[in-house]
Formats: sequence, structure tokens, C-alpha cells
Amino acid sequence: MTSVRRDESVRPTRRDEVAAAGSELIGGPIGRRALLGTSRLTPVRVIALVALGMFALGMVQKLPCYNGGWFFGATSQYIHACYSDIPHLYAGRGFADGLIPYFDRLPGDMEYLEYPVLTGLFMEVASWMTPHGVGIQQREQIYWLVNAGMLMICVAVLAVCVARTHRRRPWDGLLVALAPAAALTATINWDLLAVALTAAGMLMWSRSRPLAAGVLIGLATAAKLYPVLLLGPLLVLCWRAGAWRAYGRALAGAVVSWLVVNLPVMITHDGAGFHIREGWAKFYTFSQERPIDFGSIWLLISQRTGNPLENANTYATLLMILGCGAIGLLTLYAPRRPRFAQLAFLVVALFILTNKVYSPQYVLWLTPLAVLARPRWRDFLIWQACEVMYFLGIWMYLAYTGNGDKHQGLPPEGYQLAIVLHLLGTFYLCAVVVRDILLPERDVVRRDGDDDPSGGVLDRSADVFVLGRAHHRPRHAVQFEGAPQVRWGAVRE
Repeated sequence: MTSVRRDESVRPTRRDEVAAAGSELIGGPIGRRALLGTSRLTPVRVIALVALGMFALGMVQKLPCYNGGWFFGATSQYIHACYSDIPHLYAGRGFADGLIPYFDRLPGDMEYLEYPVLTGLFMEVASWMTPHGVGIQQREQIYWLVNAGMLMICVAVLAVCVARTHRRRPWDGLLVALAPAAALTATINWDLLAVALTAAGMLMWSRSRPLAAGVLIGLATAAKLYPVLLLGPLLVLCWRAGAWRAYGRALAGAVVSWLVVNLPVMITHDGAGFHIREGWAKFYTFSQERPIDFGSIWLLISQRTGNPLENANTYATLLMILGCGAIGLLTLYAPRRPRFAQLAFLVVALFILTNKVYSPQYVLWLTPLAVLARPRWRDFLIWQACEVMYFLGIWMYLAYTGNGDKHQGLPPEGYQLAIVLHLLGTFYLCAVVVRDILLPERDVVRRDGDDDPSGGVLDRSADVFVLGRAHHRPRHAVQFEGAPQVRWGAVRE
């Protein structure tokens, strides 16, 4: 029987056939007698460098737009698939005119900046570093470059955090570093700020530092709404393990850090008392009032049926509630307590699948969670291929609709197929993760002898509340007789 020592790093080229095949490009899998740890290029450093290199390639992919596509031609930025919100919103949201987000009213229909406070601060800081003594086009180019530089720091943080979350699986971070869809979408918007903070929060939780994890999740929620969803899986997992104190510390940290960032902008005072600032509330009112939009299952249904689906908000909310309930039951009924990363991936994927809009950069939300939940190259690349096809599909569709009677690009039927590919790819990865939860012997992380390396205080802790049967030897365990065995609930050695 073969086994992996608990302190020995897992080498993906010896565990994953796709990783082994890909390693042939650089000389093949690492040898059994290779000396590890003798170079300054540790796995984490290699992964960070690769992530920065892929980010730079993503910047190069935006060159056709940087050199004119953002400024000239109705559809050039779509034809070259290099669109970015960043240069357009520099002038469109008042940064070029020195307006203060959330405080100064914007000209036009938007009225106020429609981003959470921490993202607004990120945008404002970038505008401070953008010179004002040049033409508007050059200022927009510099603003994009400044933001790209700041987002590059977020990429490095993200790669390091993912590589270090699973102590014995640092090379899984290479999946994040090489993700093609992530490289293509990294500079479309400011999502990487929230993604990096979320990854840092998960790293802190894996190190049994729930207060720090909560603070980081609260800050991530102040940059984008989706990170708050991670508190749901933590609640159910801590319920099953009886780790209420750890959850309370994480929740308190999240609430306090979110309030510290938001309160100075949220509350205003006049002669009549304290009020919620209209500019601060714009993100939430805009999200609520926004109609169904690109990439969502609701747009697909609407285009195919001709129904405008005016009640999409209600449908999406109901599906989200039902889905969260199903994830909660899955957590309490599973034969093993699911890993934190698995549930985090499922709840964010559910939010994406039921949301009224799916912007291409939303793939960044799921990328680190997918790597931690299912670190298998084949499954990850299948999903990434679907996301790359959607990335190309939306820009070709916008080129088609923006070209007038020329109709050069992807017609509605082709774009609907791109949406279906995105949905199927995400559903596929969700199905594989659910299977791993129901059949933990199929989980590649647990097959290497770990319990929940991202679980922190939950790792190898005993259950105190379950709805399913007590653990029994899996029906299919005979297929994995050679895998290392783990005693969940055992004290660490």
C-alpha cells in the first residue's frame, strides 16, 4: 500500500494525468530522487511569477484597444475582444473631473458611482495617480495602466494565498496562475480586488485565525457583494462541528470591518438627523433595479421565449434561497463534513447561475474557489474552455448588434449557445464537487490523506450535529485501496 506522509507535498505530476502530460513541455514529471527545497524558486514563488506573466499577457491582449479601440470605431473593441470598463468609467463616473465618489452627483442617468465603497476608493486612488495635464485620451490610457498595475498586485496576492491555503498542495495554485479566462478578464473591471481579499480571508481561516479571516471577508464584501456568501457555508460547517466560537469571531470581524469602511460614506447628517447617503446606496438600488442582462440564464429564457421576465428578481431570489437550503442539507447529510472550499465554490456558483447578469470578469470570482474545491486539471480546463468561449461570444455578439445592418459578428442564436456553454461548464464543475461531497473517497484532496486543509479549526474535528448516518466505509472504497486512509475526527499527530 502506498501513502503520502502528512508533511510531504503532493506532486500533481504524479497524481494527475493531465498535469503529467503537460509537464512534458518542461522536461516531464519531477523525479522520485529529485532534491526539493534546494532552490530559491519555491513553488509559491514560481506560481506568483507565472501569475504575473499571465497577467502581463492579458495586458498585451488589450493592446488593440489601448491603441485606439477604446476611442475610435463603434465595434473595434468588441471585434478584438479587448473591451475594458476602466478607461470608459474614468470620464463616465467623474474621475476625470475630480468628482468625489458617493458625495458628488454625476451628470447623466447614473447620478452616483454604482460600485461598493472599497472598489470606489480603489478607483479614486488610481485617479490620484493619473496626471491631469494631458489630453483625455492619454489620461484614460494612463488610468488603465495605473489600475492594471494595482490589479497586478492583487493577482500576486491571489496566487500566493491559493498556493498556501492547502499546505501540502502548493502546486494547485498553478491552476489559478495559468487560468486563461482569468488572464483575459483580469483588467475588464476591478473584481480582482475582492477576489484577492477573499482568497486572503480563506488563507487566514485555513490557518485557524477566524478573526483575521472575518476581517478580510468583510473588506472583500466592501469591495464586491459576493464574498459575504462565504459566511453561509461557514455557519453550517461550524454548526456541524460545534465550532461556534470560531464562527462568532469570524462573523464579528466581518461585520466590524465592513462597517469601518462603509459608515463614513453611508451616514450623512443634516438638521433633521442622520440619513443613509443616496450615493452610498446607489450600488444596492442599482443591483435591485437592474433588468436582466448579458450572460444570465434569464436573458437566455427571455430571448428564446420573447417574455421580458419582469419578475426575474423574484425568481432569482427564490432559486438562491432554495439552492442555499439544498447546500445546507447537503452539508449536514454528507457522510463526511464537506470541505470549506467545496461549499464556498458551490454557493458562489449558485449566485452566479441565478443572477440577473453574468459579466465575463465574474469568472474571476470562481477561479480560486474552483481550484481549492476540485484541484483536478481536466475538470478545471473543461470549465475554463467554456468560459473562454463565452468571453469570445459576448464580444462577437456586441460587435454584431453594434454594426448596424452589416451584422458582422455573432448573431443572437450564436450568443445563446455561448451562454449555454458557460452554464453547462459551471454546472459540470458543480456536479463534480457535489459528487466529491457525497463520495468523499473520490475527492482528490482527501485521497491524499487530508481532511479539510482549508478548514482551519474544522480540519479533523469531530462532528457534533449531523442529519445523515454516521460515517461508514464507502461502497466504492474498493477502488481506492491504495489511497492513504484518514481518520476524521482524530487528534492531529
